[in-house]
Amino acid sequence: MVWRMTRRLITTFAISLLMTACTGNANEALKVGEKIPAVTCPDQDGKPVKLAESAGKGVALVYFYPKADTPGCTKQGCSLRDGWAELQSRKVTVYGVSMDSSAAQKAFKEKYALPFPLLADKSGVVTKAFQGGSMMASVGFAKRQAYLFRDGVCIMADTNAPTSGQAEKVIRFLDTPAAPATPATPPAPAAK
Repeated sequence: MVWRMTRRLITTFAISLLMTACTGNANEALKVGEKIPAVTCPDQDGKPVKLAESAGKGVALVYFYPKADTPGCTKQGCSLRDGWAELQSRKVTVYGVSMDSSAAQKAFKEKYALPFPLLADKSGVVTKAFQGGSMMASVGFAKRQAYLFRDGVCIMADTNAPTSGQAEKVIRFLDTPAAPATPATPPAPAAK
């Protein structure tokens, strides 16, 4: 099973590189300054979530991960769980998204006590709206990325989201005085 998934990811990566080299990045990811896409997707309980409505006010993080309950995706989700108190003190709502089923998302959420909703994007509607025509999405996986919104407008697009330290990266970005206007990747950790 693991070998099959690894082969699938390697093939997807190779095809993605080839397509980008031949055609350029025609289907780009969401950018800073753009509005949150108006897409609907079921959560881990099968209840529809209208993302633009649910995450359109205040500060919201929408993060993507390839597959529920795999090592890197677990680290990313647990980072947000472990930083939950800090995120809540900044009034950040969080939505995790992968192309897994509602049942897989529910099992993942319960196993690791994740305190935020997980969206089951089986159809790829949310992934495509945020990530464009990512080759990973074409084979059933979301690319690991994170988008931070303030009042429905993207203020941070992290296209190389970390497997661990996701909460720390978001908190550091929010604590930067120019955070809402900064179109770049979040600041790197200060040298000690």
